[in-house]
Amino acid sequence: MPTDPAITTFPDGWDSAARLVGGRWVERRPRRPEVADRLRTETRLMPWLAPQLPLPVPVPAVAADDPLMVRHAVVPGEPLSAPVAAHGRQLGAFLRALHAADTTEAVRRGVPSAERARHERAEVVREFTARVLPLLPAHRRRPAFALLAQVAVLPARTLVHGDLGPEHVLAREGRLTGVIDFGDVHIGDPAIDLAWALHDTPPAFADALAATYPVTPQLREHALLWHQLGPWHEVTHGLDLDEPDTVRSGLDGVLARLPASP
Repeated sequence: MPTDPAITTFPDGWDSAARLVGGRWVERRPRRPEVADRLRTETRLMPWLAPQLPLPVPVPAVAADDPLMVRHAVVPGEPLSAPVAAHGRQLGAFLRALHAADTTEAVRRGVPSAERARHERAEVVREFTARVLPLLPAHRRRPAFALLAQVAVLPARTLVHGDLGPEHVLAREGRLTGVIDFGDVHIGDPAIDLAWALHDTPPAFADALAATYPVTPQLREHALLWHQLGPWHEVTHGLDLDEPDTVRSGLDGVLARLPASP
């Protein structure tokens, strides 16, 4: 069967299969049953949230029910590859607005509550303790266990994107043009959205974002914990899919970000 030139399939995502149709519409289908609930939440949340934000975001609607498919207008731009100070100021203003959104209204629209987010975080910490910690060298397990203990008690108080990285921040011609992929949105710790932005970007970008947001010393410390936790997800993803290279890459990341053993 010939391929429709008007349809472009995006690289495989962990949660959804997505394609660009006619250069204008993004269509997304869930890869797992639990992802379907998240997609439906986005269709209720984003029409309310989008007008409150200073950058464009996807505003999906249900296009088909069985099987589920949601569709939204494409957000223009390319993944951020060379962050500069101007980008940091834009993203700082975006996160300030996002984190100021009414949490009660967000939960009413289906966003996981703070209580649910803390429960799910505890489950993740238990999974990492059981599946990832034993794979680390014995002399690195103490700081790894300490990291998990610290993450377990972080706050949950604001609406957060939950998976903010350069692949989800779009730019074009020197300016940010949008933020995408709100599948992990929940009521959580605002520092989770600052992890990459503060600890894995050029200083000019990070400093501009921190001044615009503005970032407190405590938020910076919490963001570092989330940054250190990031590769743990890659390890369990690789274990689930029986992909040894993904597991090894994740473990290398875990060890690289952990503080040195005493």
